[in-house]
Amino acid sequence: MSEPLTATATPATPGTPAQPGSSAPDPRRWRILGVIAITQLMLVLDGSIMNIALPSAADDLQIAPNDIQWAVTAYTLAFGGLLLLGGRVADYLGRKRAMLIGLVGFALASALGGAAVNAGMLFGARALQGVFGALLAPAALALVTVTFTEPRERAKAFGVFGAISGGGAAIGLIAGGALTEYLDWRWCLFVNLPIALVTAVIGARVLRESKAHGDTRFDIPGALLSTVGLVALVYGFTEAARRVPGENGTPTTVGWSDPLVVGLLVTAGVLLTAFVLLERRVRNPLLPLRIVLNRNRGGSYLVFLLVGAGLMSMFLFMTFYFQYVMGYEPLRAGFAFLPFSLVLILFAGVVARLLPQTGPKPLMITGLALAVAGMLLLTLTRPDSSYWTTVFPALVVLSLGMAMVFIPVSSTALVGVGGHDAGVASAMLNTAQQVGASLGIALLNTLALSATTSKLASLVAGGADPASPATQATANVAGYHVAFVVGAGMFALALLVAATVVVARRDDLPTEGAVVA
Repeated sequence: MSEPLTATATPATPGTPAQPGSSAPDPRRWRILGVIAITQLMLVLDGSIMNIALPSAADDLQIAPNDIQWAVTAYTLAFGGLLLLGGRVADYLGRKRAMLIGLVGFALASALGGAAVNAGMLFGARALQGVFGALLAPAALALVTVTFTEPRERAKAFGVFGAISGGGAAIGLIAGGALTEYLDWRWCLFVNLPIALVTAVIGARVLRESKAHGDTRFDIPGALLSTVGLVALVYGFTEAARRVPGENGTPTTVGWSDPLVVGLLVTAGVLLTAFVLLERRVRNPLLPLRIVLNRNRGGSYLVFLLVGAGLMSMFLFMTFYFQYVMGYEPLRAGFAFLPFSLVLILFAGVVARLLPQTGPKPLMITGLALAVAGMLLLTLTRPDSSYWTTVFPALVVLSLGMAMVFIPVSSTALVGVGGHDAGVASAMLNTAQQVGASLGIALLNTLALSATTSKLASLVAGGADPASPATQATANVAGYHVAFVVGAGMFALALLVAATVVVARRDDLPTEGAVVA
């Protein structure tokens, strides 16, 4: 599955960035990283900041409870479906240009959503945010790859990127709670406007252009197959997890046997299979199969998919636990996640220093083992548990593990990728995480609700009052525990992949622009 790598050195010329492989690092590289970090933080925050604002938005715009999930689904469908195309557009159009267009477009789409006067306007704006996000995300990671070529500096850059990717979601919950509680839900969207526009202005001065050379013709059939296939896949997962009223008013999910879900997943399978077959034949594929068939990169994508799925069980069900069981207000629930973000961000610096010394694999294996332990510790939660003695230790262990996963995996996912493919390889990493998160929500939501329903029936059969808050809390926590156990299982599978598939060592970490032979 792996192939040999050869390095190519390109001399730097005046007025151009120091190319990967040149001896002189880009003097603006840390300012460039600052622009990229703010961009990535905005994207990660947006993925969670709206979740807390949804009830307020639904009340204000009179959106039916079964329809409000489209404020999230519209974004995830556009973002997940267009990532591969966005990565290739960034390669060919230029990563700097793609970032600037993406930032301005994301700002305008956010402003449109914040000014929404009805459901259609909000959902359309969220979809437009996803379109520009799919251009921004791969361009940002690709710029990290081509800007930082020295091992220690690249490890630090990926440390910043990994810390933001892992901790930003929790920070988004705090920001969403504060904005919704003290201002208005619309500010959860308006807040992107100044951030994106100021970052674009600074980026126009600081960023260096970087683009693919050689054959830059677009694979239009491949773009259509991959985009529609990924949209169908993410939509199928999302629809399977959609909550609907069940018997006696108990919520349930649409489930995997729903005709629409089955049709979407079958369509996705057919289209994505056709996409792979097509990419084997075309001269200039949208996704060169060498990107994913290399065992280091392919293993990294699989690890990210499984981690994305498992981590959703923590964020989603701990949010439910804090608000529905412990009775926290939205802002307090957001702050309850703060230890996870702080520890991850602080420990990311340690991992970044260790990566060039130990290599990626020992860190991945240790981190995933800690992640399994942290997820299992969450099964100790009870309706009357203490936050500091039960939840806090689990979040700390989990965050230590995630810091040791995000940073090395972000590096090994781009081992041996030349400048021609940096954008699409970065997009593949984002796609794996996005698809994993969608799969995790669907699968874990279904299992958790089934376990909750079974536990509630058991309690009622034993004489408990089904309307009692204590009975409801006990049944809900039983469902959450099932999700945590399955999430731990996903981390364990990722651990197995890291141990058996990824073979990258310390000396394999990119030190110069490598191209696939």
